[in-house]
Amino acid sequence: MALTKVKQGEVVKTALLIGILVSLPKTIYLYNGIMEGNLNFSMSWVTDFLYRYLFFFCFSWSVIQLNANIDYDALKWPPIVKWLLILLINALSLFAVVKIIIAVYPLVNGRTLDSHEEGWVNFTFINLSIVLFFIARLLRVSTDKQESRIENEQLKQQNLENELAALKNQIDPHFLFNSLNSLSSLIRENEKATQFVNKLSYMYRYILQSSEINLVPVKDEVKFLRSYIYLMETRYRDRLRIEVHIAEELLDRKVPPLALQSLVENSVKHNEISSTNPLTVKVYSVENSLFVENPIRARTTMAEGMGTGLYNLKKRYLLLLKNEVKVSTQNDIFKVELPLNRPA
Repeated sequence: MALTKVKQGEVVKTALLIGILVSLPKTIYLYNGIMEGNLNFSMSWVTDFLYRYLFFFCFSWSVIQLNANIDYDALKWPPIVKWLLILLINALSLFAVVKIIIAVYPLVNGRTLDSHEEGWVNFTFINLSIVLFFIARLLRVSTDKQESRIENEQLKQQNLENELAALKNQIDPHFLFNSLNSLSSLIRENEKATQFVNKLSYMYRYILQSSEINLVPVKDEVKFLRSYIYLMETRYRDRLRIEVHIAEELLDRKVPPLALQSLVENSVKHNEISSTNPLTVKVYSVENSLFVENPIRARTTMAEGMGTGLYNLKKRYLLLLKNEVKVSTQNDIFKVELPLNRPA
């Protein structure tokens, strides 16, 4: 999942405030000196103040950016290595800024900083970098918590929408199952028809049960998918072939319910299936991901609701697993990847 950035408005406002606060002691010193007659007011003092303030602001902004808006978690390194990298980057930025402010100061103000002033610059920026590091981490934590609250609200909204849709289309389950059982008894002598009805009954029961569950094991999804495959292959016969090869070690991982079935249905719905152009859909695993792929042979007439099922799956996947569904269309192959989270 991509890192949610701390808003630039927050970064800029914080950097401006820090710049003012750090410049305040120097401003008060100059003001008192001028008021007491120890210093003469001149534009050089204004230039000096603006120069220091500009560096304080730029340094504050860059440190907050480095520590709040760079996705170090995307690096697949041990935590200790990532923290050493963060500390190294902060140390290098501190060293670079101090060297630049000392080197450029004579060009702007017409004089070099004395040893006392250089010591003040070093001391100030070292302390400022420590303070800014913790401010940046607080902004990062605050942004993550806010994003988590938004995602939870989106998930609640999605669940409410699903419940509303279920209520709108609700059929008494007992009535339907009793009807299917009656139909099965009527066609008992026809083995294929009986099996078809049994598969249909199982699918409807699974859909009802999973409507109240956010995540289900992959093995349950595969079992449900095989029932769906039976119905589709019964309908299309030798014009459709659906192959399933998923490693056993992934069967206990979790996915949103109906994830695999909706992707296979997407392939069936949006591609030509005929005697001259039979369709093969492959469902398989590679390392820690599930894949569903098919050759692209778009129908001449677009299916209704094209793309909505995939969009909804992407949204559910992001909210529930904090992961992204990846889609590619290279070499005339439509491929969808479902990354599986490692077991906790």
